[in-house]
Amino acid sequence: MDDQQTEPGTPTIAEPPRRVWWQRPLPLGLLAGGLALAVIAAGAVSGSIARTPDPAPSSAEAAAPSAEPTPEVPERPVPTQTPPAFARTCSVENLIHDPRLGTFQAQVYNAATGEILFERDQDTPRATASSMKILTAAAALNVLGPDYRASTRVVSGPDAGTIVLVGGGDLTLSRLPSGTEPVYTGAAHLDDLAKKVTAARTAAGIREPVRRILLDSTYFGGPTWDPSWPATERRAGWLSHITALQVDADRADPKVFLSPRGEDPVGRAGDAFASYFPGASTSTGTAGAGATELASVQSAPLSALIPLMLIPSDNTLAEMLGRQVAIKMGTGNTLTAVSQAIPEALKTYGLDTSALTIADTSGMSPNNAVPPSYLAGLYMKIGAREGNLGFIRDGLAVAGQTGTLGYSNRFTGPNAVARGHIVGKTGSITNAYTLGGFIDAADGSTLTFVIYATGRVSESARQGIDTVATGFYRCGNGLSNH
Repeated sequence: MDDQQTEPGTPTIAEPPRRVWWQRPLPLGLLAGGLALAVIAAGAVSGSIARTPDPAPSSAEAAAPSAEPTPEVPERPVPTQTPPAFARTCSVENLIHDPRLGTFQAQVYNAATGEILFERDQDTPRATASSMKILTAAAALNVLGPDYRASTRVVSGPDAGTIVLVGGGDLTLSRLPSGTEPVYTGAAHLDDLAKKVTAARTAAGIREPVRRILLDSTYFGGPTWDPSWPATERRAGWLSHITALQVDADRADPKVFLSPRGEDPVGRAGDAFASYFPGASTSTGTAGAGATELASVQSAPLSALIPLMLIPSDNTLAEMLGRQVAIKMGTGNTLTAVSQAIPEALKTYGLDTSALTIADTSGMSPNNAVPPSYLAGLYMKIGAREGNLGFIRDGLAVAGQTGTLGYSNRFTGPNAVARGHIVGKTGSITNAYTLGGFIDAADGSTLTFVIYATGRVSESARQGIDTVATGFYRCGNGLSNH
């Protein structure tokens, strides 16, 4: 027989092994029926058929030997072995050798049973791209908690005409007027902070107008940019300098997600705040010890920030949360402090973190390295909503619909069948493209999966990954590891 031809992107169904009947345990019902048929068949050989029983024989007839004794039918032993395991014969082998995938790695679980259905090179740590944000979210939920909010404060200065704007690492703070939503839904607004300051100064009897505003961004330590991050990412609108004081993640347009970022986030925030105090100048400085707090505003809670980070893949927000985790863990307030803080924060989930290399918390750095098996294991706990991880499960993009999985080049053509059935987190940097999350498969099962395509790859790796993920969708619990 010629090999069956399959369309690109369609998994092959491997023919199950042929077995003769005695190699396969029979169900008890079928076995009992077989015994009954054997008895009837034996009766037919001796010339008897099923009919109304004859009257009981006389004592003489009972004593007479039978001329032809009925042959005995030996009882067939009831099998004691357990039924064979579920036959998994749906193969995606013809999909995973796509050259667009570079170095391919993956792991797939049946989310309900915990069985590993498929894996390739799952334990080798490699770059995660933005799938790193899943680790960041999990660490933040453990250390900070879902109700955590970052604050921006204003305290009194060294004289009556000076106030100090103190950044607390809330990069979502907006310069748009209250009532106008920026990219970050539920963000605090500078105009609200300014009104509170004016009210507090009036209540304190301070009549001196604000003539000078000091800008304190020392809550985060420098440098503000990792050497492994391409500077082009600022111009493209994917990432800002990481400073503890900034507004709208330093976007030129607070309403546009991929708006270009600037070179002086602290200065932009200071100028926006000073506009509410006519004639006031701005300069960098620090709050004095014991300075009186005049007012403060807070970010949305972490539970609301997680989908804002994961669905569109917000790098600045991820770096903000990573830095907050490091500060809370006591490892420092710099970019490098996260390398120790994040693995330590993740230990609470019971997964081995010894193979993790954390260079940043956005996944922008190619120096991150995480085994697919670790990420898949973490997704299993997310799916089970362990601790507060359910906030991640509810904050993922949907294939063909939202966020980075809703782009026009994702899950198209034959892969469109999986639209709406896959939720997860993407990753895209120069040398790594990834996807992980959950699949509501065609057979009704739920799969937890992670796919890496690393090394010599390009943007076309996204379509290769989508094709493999769609193969997982089509196969469901019948997915073969061969």
